[in-house]
Amino acid sequence: MGKVLIIGAGGVGTVVVHKVAQNPEVFTEVMLASRTKSKCDAIAQTIGGGKIQTAQVDADNVEDLIRLFNSFKPELVINVALPYQDLTIMDACLACGVNYLDTANYEPKDEAKYEYSWQWAYQDKFKEAGLTAILGCGFDPGVTSVFTAYAAKHHFDEIHTLDIVDCNAGDHGKAFATNFNPEINIREVTQKGKYWENGEWVETEPHEIHKPLNYPNIGPKESYVIYHEELESLVKNFPTLKRARFWMTFGQEYLTHLRVIQNIGMARIDPIIYNGVEIVPIQFLKAVLPDPGELGENYTGQTSIGCRITGIKDGKERTYYIYNNCSHEAAFKETGMQGVSYTTGVPAMIGAMMFFKGLWRKPGVFNVEEFNPDPFMEQLNIQGLPWHELFDIDLEM
Repeated sequence: MGKVLIIGAGGVGTVVVHKVAQNPEVFTEVMLASRTKSKCDAIAQTIGGGKIQTAQVDADNVEDLIRLFNSFKPELVINVALPYQDLTIMDACLACGVNYLDTANYEPKDEAKYEYSWQWAYQDKFKEAGLTAILGCGFDPGVTSVFTAYAAKHHFDEIHTLDIVDCNAGDHGKAFATNFNPEINIREVTQKGKYWENGEWVETEPHEIHKPLNYPNIGPKESYVIYHEELESLVKNFPTLKRARFWMTFGQEYLTHLRVIQNIGMARIDPIIYNGVEIVPIQFLKAVLPDPGELGENYTGQTSIGCRITGIKDGKERTYYIYNNCSHEAAFKETGMQGVSYTTGVPAMIGAMMFFKGLWRKPGVFNVEEFNPDPFMEQLNIQGLPWHELFDIDLEM
């Protein structure tokens, strides 16, 4: 059906390439590009058969991106590089007439702050160019937003509360490691919490609100309210929401390490001078921590991510829980990556599939919940992320 260019050769990029290669009837030509071409070559070699072309590109440089786009002429770019690079890639897409998909919203490099305003500002440009930009097509954001749209379409007349719950009950055997890019991960979980209630944002101290929640096939895990980007688009697109929160599990050892990292200044994102050289502490920390892409081999256990929703259907109150559990071992067996990379990479491929099939394709910039959820939900079951529904249960919220 189409030519796709994948930018980013980390754990998520690896999963995207594997899943794209499994669907050759949709993805007729595939290129993988990143700053380090040798990483792309190694991933392409695991696929074999000469199916994946590779290239070097600096995703911070619009002109470099334009050169690659004009050379390969993709119809769609799947951006699984760093969130700092979203805008340069979108600029290059506009310059070359290429459609766009990502898994995480833009955040400036010098401030740990993510919001959609920067990317939503591209709405008119993409619309006038007749191009589609699909934002936040990982798991959370991504599948959780599609879950919400599916619930609103099929099970509710009005959604009143939404609690997105993200549990990683896996064990990688390391004293401390992050499941995706350490720089992005630590920036995300150390900032202040925020949730939506009664038409306004309520800010909390980091990890201030927490309680044990029970996760299917896992049991109780202490869960913490943090801010997550999909809340911003979901409260905009589902205006009946009275409250929306995002919960994530953390082990005590992880939180202790995190506090130490912050207390000694290693989580700083501003540059310092060391031996006459300018370095950013969190980037140095990233260099010494385990590579998330190499955690999979010894990873045991599973993730459980879903949406707990209350609202009204046919004049009656109802509760609803929709979720996916993903095995780290199964993810590694299929793609060589752990479950967190798998749950992000598979939805990115499915979103691209939706685009090439013409199902998620219209001029402008859109979050995933603005499209028809049904064909995406169908593919989750086919592509390795089956989902489950529970009705009228105690949501513990």
